Amino acid sequence: MQFEGCADRNAAELLVSTALFAEPLADDADGLYVHQLIGAEVVGSDGRSYGRCVAVVANPAHDLLELEDGSLVPTVFITASSDGQLLIDPPEGLFDLGE
Repeated sequence: MQFEGCADRNAAELLVSTALFAEPLADDADGLYVHQLIGAEVVGSDGRSYGRCVAVVANPAHDLLELEDGSLVPTVFITASSDGQLLIDPPEGLFDLGE
């Protein structure tokens, strides 16, 4: 990230404790944002409801959806998103680990 008029570390240090503003990012039709994931109902491709997403956990391989029951679902398994619902196609056994 760069700010206009801030070309080096010394200039950046002058901005410490300064409120900086930028234009909001335009929604990417193909992208998913954390605010769209949290609160969404997570449903399997077979129609099974897994509950709501309560958090998104940063993970080096793929971010993880944290569900109400503590289950973690890699975001790579999301196949579709619409109207507060996330459709996932989890591999067999993913939800059996806690049983």
